[in-house]
Amino acid sequence: MSSYRLRLGRHSIIGQAYVLTTTTHQRRRLFESKVTAGCVIHQFHYIERRGLVRSLAWVVMPDHVHWMLELTSANLADVARRLKSSSSLAFNRLADRRGVVWQSGYYDHAVRTAESLERQALYIMGNPIRAGLTEAIGEYPFAWSAWL
Repeated sequence: MSSYRLRLGRHSIIGQAYVLTTTTHQRRRLFESKVTAGCVIHQFHYIERRGLVRSLAWVVMPDHVHWMLELTSANLADVARRLKSSSSLAFNRLADRRGVVWQSGYYDHAVRTAESLERQALYIMGNPIRAGLTEAIGEYPFAWSAWL
């Protein structure tokens, strides 16, 4: 699907919470170590420090990322582009390679209620359990939530 078609109907609202999900190119398991996952985690923190978002929860899985954030001064497309571009550069530099890291596009979901915020955070934090990477919420080293 073209990038243009993916953007149809998307609206970015400052103060709105969103869950952004993106997968690695061909679902390759690129983020299995602390060092490689750190390429993405560092970008979460950097984007937040720049004042573009407030992170609410995130998880870096071996082949995809879930990030629940509140927009504070940027649109969602810009945040997604920054995350994917900067983490790709960092990963490729670290791995001494050139290549595509992320699939094009991303999935987003606007989170509209407090109940939904908690439900989405639990989904994000429970992702490593469902994937068989850990047995309890809070044990997976590449996940964080404002509720924990």
